[in-house]
Amino acid sequence: MAASLIGSNLGEIQACLDRIVGPGVPAFRARQVYESIYKQRVTDASAIRGLPREWREKLAKEVAFGLPELDKRYQSADGTIRYLLRLDDGKTVETVLMPEGERYTFCISSQVGCPVNCQFCLTALMGLERNLTAGEIVGQILFTAAENGLSSQIAKLNVVMMGQGEPLLNLPNVLKAVRILADPDGAGLSMRRMTLSTSGIVPRIEELGREAVRPKLAISLNASTEEQRRELMPITKKYSLRDLMAVCKAYPLRSWEHLSFEYVLLRGVNDSDDDARRVARLIANLRCKVNLIALNPGPGIAFQTPDPERVAAFQAIVKRSAPCFVRKPRGRDIYAACGQLKRMADSSAFVELEAAAPGV
Repeated sequence: MAASLIGSNLGEIQACLDRIVGPGVPAFRARQVYESIYKQRVTDASAIRGLPREWREKLAKEVAFGLPELDKRYQSADGTIRYLLRLDDGKTVETVLMPEGERYTFCISSQVGCPVNCQFCLTALMGLERNLTAGEIVGQILFTAAENGLSSQIAKLNVVMMGQGEPLLNLPNVLKAVRILADPDGAGLSMRRMTLSTSGIVPRIEELGREAVRPKLAISLNASTEEQRRELMPITKKYSLRDLMAVCKAYPLRSWEHLSFEYVLLRGVNDSDDDARRVARLIANLRCKVNLIALNPGPGIAFQTPDPERVAAFQAIVKRSAPCFVRKPRGRDIYAACGQLKRMADSSAFVELEAAAPGV
């Protein structure tokens, strides 16, 4: 069975109750526990509704509940919140909440650190510490929702797996978490509001496409040629740009779905008009959209942020082939923006960071 209540599916909760209380626990009891955790969002076993007190006490004593603990919280001037969350083994991981009107986006992590080593990403400097369990993935959302009084009944909740880690290198745990999150009797989130971002793990993209319950797919592209992508994203040496685009063309999109391509613009490296024209050719005839991200800088990153005029020129060319948007940076002043999650805690660095990318 799972190591904690959070992250357990209905069958695992049934097995847990049979072990702790005794064999033959009625199925409705397991459902009470399941719905209390994911739908009612209780924060400890003692608050589970409907169970006899003795059972709740046994659960609390013998099984970890599984919510992460708050280590640090950083508040951005734009309303974004970056949480540093402590896991049971003492390791920490980051989750970002981005409010926008009635819509809230959870940017969650799938690994502690990341093994992919993209050259423009602060998280890559951490290396990989370990995969997260399904409970640790789900727990990020349950904790953050509880902290902010959020539920899918009162707000539009989006989930993007774009935090620390490469989700497709932890696919079994990611998929288990998604099934719990998307279950109407569980967390009740919409699959249409969940997105997984990958650096391009080709065989795992194929595997993801065979799943009935899966998030939308975003591809971190970031280059317009094989050589350029190998330099910026070393994973390309194993999974070529050509093979990546082939698997994207074969990907079984649902009727309501588009592929997303994420493209981080680096001044003087991958942001020329020629780059834009090559990107437009790469994505031609795909049902997709492109999100442009002007580099979010940080210490140890050798690249610079392009000027807004260069970003706009790039966008104008790409949008001839597909819808193309410029993603507004959120939480950059607290190291919460795309590519910045490295457990940064020095407030003086935040001031230097804003000075590094004015006007973007």
